Amino acid sequence: MPAVTKPPDELPSADDVRGVLAYNVRLLRVQKGWSQEELAMECELDRTYVSAVERSRWNVSLGNIQRLAMALDTQPWCLLKPPN
Repeated sequence: MPAVTKPPDELPSADDVRGVLAYNVRLLRVQKGWSQEELAMECELDRTYVSAVERSRWNVSLGNIQRLAMALDTQPWCLLKPPN
């Protein structure tokens, strides 16, 4: 039985770009009802990579930000915009 997917708990600092990206990717993924594995398949990325992005462990390339954004039906810049 898959784990229940929950949105992020706390807002990232506006100057933490990796944290903002992680927050936005997870929020949009959860809103779609997708697991990390489903998002990874849509982006043609590895599930462990998506997990690392959502935990702010990687410096993500612009190409992969674009892939994530396309899969999440948003613009790449939206993934880097700090939440209100």
